Amino acid sequence: MNKKATALLAATLMLGTILVGCGNKNSDSSKGTKHTVALVTDGGGIDDKSFNQSAWEGMKAWGDQHDLKKGVNGYNYAQSNSDSDFTPNVNKLVKAKYQTIFGIGYKLAPVIEKTSKQNPDTNFAIIDDVIKGRKNVASVTFKTEQSSFLAGVAAAKTTKTNKVGFVGGIKSDVITTFEKGYIQGVHAVDPKIKVDVKYVGSFTKADVGNSLASAMYNNGEDVIFHAAGGSGSGVFTAAKDKSKNGQKVWVIGVDQDQKADGKYKGGNVTLASAVKEVGNSVKDLSNKAMKGKFPGGKVVTYQLKDKGVDLIDDNMSSATKDAVQQYKDKIINGDIKVKAE
Repeated sequence: MNKKATALLAATLMLGTILVGCGNKNSDSSKGTKHTVALVTDGGGIDDKSFNQSAWEGMKAWGDQHDLKKGVNGYNYAQSNSDSDFTPNVNKLVKAKYQTIFGIGYKLAPVIEKTSKQNPDTNFAIIDDVIKGRKNVASVTFKTEQSSFLAGVAAAKTTKTNKVGFVGGIKSDVITTFEKGYIQGVHAVDPKIKVDVKYVGSFTKADVGNSLASAMYNNGEDVIFHAAGGSGSGVFTAAKDKSKNGQKVWVIGVDQDQKADGKYKGGNVTLASAVKEVGNSVKDLSNKAMKGKFPGGKVVTYQLKDKGVDLIDDNMSSATKDAVQQYKDKIINGDIKVKAE
């Protein structure tokens, strides 16, 4: 009986060991491989309070949603201080084996196009441009002319001088959509309002943005819409300086809600913000890639009707808000077609 009991115990222990081993194997295989994503900024950086920051905040939110951390096993970014950083930054993320890589801004399109050919198994997304003929590249565009149109309506309903301004970063097809949409919105309310247009020539020169905006405010333009990235912080500085000295002027922010940028002791100069939900697009495409549904080879466009762009009320009057909503409804319903050029 003792021999039989010993044999039975040994057999039981052996079977238990086999089951535990099988259990560990199944547990490991069920974990799978988590999807990893990263982005490359343009010159603005992830703290530009605009385009790049919106993208990075969207990526962080996506990471939190899936319990991922910053790093090679989750999500990350590469900061570009100049255009010469684009290629090494993209290559660095490829070598780190990130599965989906975002180029934030049209200036990265040539690098993304070239690198995507060399790395067909990596997903790439270009924000604000279109790359054709690449099955592993998703092109992300926004109907920014629609939110800019609403910015124009807000400016036209707010101005007391019938003179408003636009400050752009670098003149390009992308920034032109902001300019043209804005002018259409202003003139939809009152074609007699004058729109002054200036370009900084950079997305990172706040001092030039300040100088241009100061001159425009001195010229009697009391509302300025900026689409200038980091250079736009100079527009806010100019507006706050004027307001502190008793001149009532406004700024319309861009890409994300810039109400905080307009705050100063005694008031706030941010009238509204024409937001581009870059962060939402990053989250959307990252989720699609994780599920094996990355829209490579396609152009994905976000607009007013799907909340890809919008105008955020920061300090608009009730009458201005009502007017903006009326025009917004007309755009969504197709009664107004906003031209991008």
